[in-house]
Amino acid sequence: MDMRRYQTSARSKLRRFRQGSMVAVAITALLLLLGGGPPDSSGQQEGAETPEPAAEIITPGETIPQDAGASIEEATGTIRELILTFWGILPKIVIGVILIVLAGLIANGIRAALHRFRHRWEKSEAIAALVRIGCYLLAIAVALSILAGDARALLGSIGLVGLALSWALQTPIESFTGWLLNSFRSYYRVGDRIEVGEVFGDVYRIDVLTTTVWEAGGPGKSVTGAQSTGAMITFPNWEVLRSNIVNYSRDFPFVWDEVTFAITNESDLAYTIGVLERTAASVIGPQMADAAAQYRNLLERARLAFDVDPEPKVFLSLSDAWTNCTVRYLVSARARRRSSTALILGLSQELARPEHRGRIVSAYPRTEVLLREKFSAGDTPAADDA
Repeated sequence: MDMRRYQTSARSKLRRFRQGSMVAVAITALLLLLGGGPPDSSGQQEGAETPEPAAEIITPGETIPQDAGASIEEATGTIRELILTFWGILPKIVIGVILIVLAGLIANGIRAALHRFRHRWEKSEAIAALVRIGCYLLAIAVALSILAGDARALLGSIGLVGLALSWALQTPIESFTGWLLNSFRSYYRVGDRIEVGEVFGDVYRIDVLTTTVWEAGGPGKSVTGAQSTGAMITFPNWEVLRSNIVNYSRDFPFVWDEVTFAITNESDLAYTIGVLERTAASVIGPQMADAAAQYRNLLERARLAFDVDPEPKVFLSLSDAWTNCTVRYLVSARARRRSSTALILGLSQELARPEHRGRIVSAYPRTEVLLREKFSAGDTPAADDA
C-alpha cells in the first residue's frame, strides 16, 4: 500500500516537472524571439584588424586600480540603452494594446447581439465564448507579430507555448470543453433533475468550469427518498466527458415507479391482481393518464413502437415463501415519494377490508419450528407417530 502511494506521488511530481519544463522552455523561446538575438557584428569593415589591447604587466606587489567613474558611466549607459530600447518599441506596444482592446469590444458586441437574437441562453453564451477566445487569440498573435517583426518565426513560438499550456492546463481545458459540449448538446439545463456519477439532484447553476446542483436524497444519504437534502454539490464540467448523464426531467418529467406487496401463496392471485389494479387506478390513475399520453407521443416520434399502459398494472414474481405483487405506475420525477406514500396507504386500507379476508392474505417473514419427541433406545414409536 505504501509502495503504491509512493509510486503515485512520484508520477504526479514527474508530471508536474514535465509541464513546468515545457512552459519554461516555451516562454524562454518567446522571450528570446521578442528580445532579439545577439548583437550583429556585420557593421565592422571587412579586412579591418581589431586592435588588440595592450597587455598589462602587474608586478606581485602592485594592486589593480579601480576606476569608479568608468563603472558609473557603464551603468548609466546600460540604463540609457534600456530606456531608448523601450522608447523605440513603445509605439508597437501601444498598437498591440489597442488591438487587444478592439478585440474585446468586438467580442462584447457579438455577445450582446447573440443574446438579443437567440432565445436559448446556453448556446448563445457558448458561441459568444468561442468568438471571444478567437478574437483575443487573433489580436494577441497580431500584436506579438508587430513586436517581434517576424510573423513566421513567431508562429513557431506561439505553437510551442500553446502546447505547453495545453499540458499545464489540461483539467481546466477539459472542463471548458465539457461546458461547450453541454451548451450545444443540452445534456442538462438549469432546473433539470440529473444524475452524473455519484451526484444526484436539481441543477442550480452552470458555470464555464463547474456545475452546481441541489442534492437529492438516496441510499446512504441523510434523506433516503428522492427529495432535496438542502446541500449543494459542485462538480467539474469534465464529468460530462467521463461519466454517464441521467436526466430525469429534460424532455419527459415523469418516471416509472413501483410499489411491492407480499401475499401468501395460498391467496387468490387473480382476484388480488384485480383488487390492486382497481385501487391503484383510483389513487394514481387520474394523474397518470396525461403522462402516459405524452410518453406514447414521444415514443411514436422516436419510432419506438411498444405499448404504454395508460393505468397502473400489477405484476407477480415468486419469492422463497410468498408471492410479490408489484404495482407499476407513471409519476412525476419530483413526486415519487408522495405518490408512493399515497398508493401504499390506499392499497393497505383496501386489503384490510373484510370482504377480502381469506382470499388475500398478507405475507410476512415467519419461522416454522418442528418438535420431535425423544425416545429411549429400547422404545419404539407408535404407529401414528411413525
